[in-house]
Amino acid sequence: MPALSVVIITFNEEANIGRCLAALGDVADEVLVVDSFSTDGTVAICQQHGARVVQNAFAGYVAQKNFATAQARFDHVLQLDADEVLTDELRQSIREVKQHWQHAAYSLARLTNYCGSWVRHGGWYPDRKLRLYDRRLGRWQGLLLHERYEVQSGHSTGALRGDALHYSYHSIAQHVSQLNKFTSITAQELALKGKTNVTLFHLLLKPLWKFWHGYVFRLGFLDGFAGLSIAAISAWGVFLKFAKLKTRTQDAPAA
Repeated sequence: MPALSVVIITFNEEANIGRCLAALGDVADEVLVVDSFSTDGTVAICQQHGARVVQNAFAGYVAQKNFATAQARFDHVLQLDADEVLTDELRQSIREVKQHWQHAAYSLARLTNYCGSWVRHGGWYPDRKLRLYDRRLGRWQGLLLHERYEVQSGHSTGALRGDALHYSYHSIAQHVSQLNKFTSITAQELALKGKTNVTLFHLLLKPLWKFWHGYVFRLGFLDGFAGLSIAAISAWGVFLKFAKLKTRTQDAPAA
């Protein structure tokens, strides 16, 4: 049975990290936290839970997760975010995979808590992510924000049972603040890819479709106020992304 390193990257996560670490149970043979020089109590909480802490300056999610994976003592890695919590069913599924490892990587489903409500529609569930993997057979990929774990060609992936509880936003203000940060990064990503043409289609129709798709077609309205908030703020995020890209392109110096 392979030993498993649970790897978590953090920055100022004192509100979340203790809950995440406490829920690991006996699935981890090592707990590694790679911290970006937090200024709150994150590191102390990690040490109280027996985690090994490595400090590394943040240079983007992809770079940080690849660095963290490389620092693990074992080749088999479960990568979690600080605001995620394993359920009993998910822990049991991980134990079973450790006993009969068959794939290069396994995905887990995330059930998100948004401002106190569990969100099961609007495209937010099951939100499967590849998180349990053999680091010799894959790598984190992406540009600045939308990181994803990809296995090498020719290798298969499996799926874990059970959910990871994802405590995302505790307030609308936090969601809007995070959205402002992420749309700036996404606009930068689009510019790096050379996608600089912004039209009314991007600024008006794509935000409207984002709202309609999440709230109506993906049944976001069944999640009540949470579903409405998510659909509306997500649509606003699409507008912001392209508006920032447009002004970024306009403000860029001529070659």
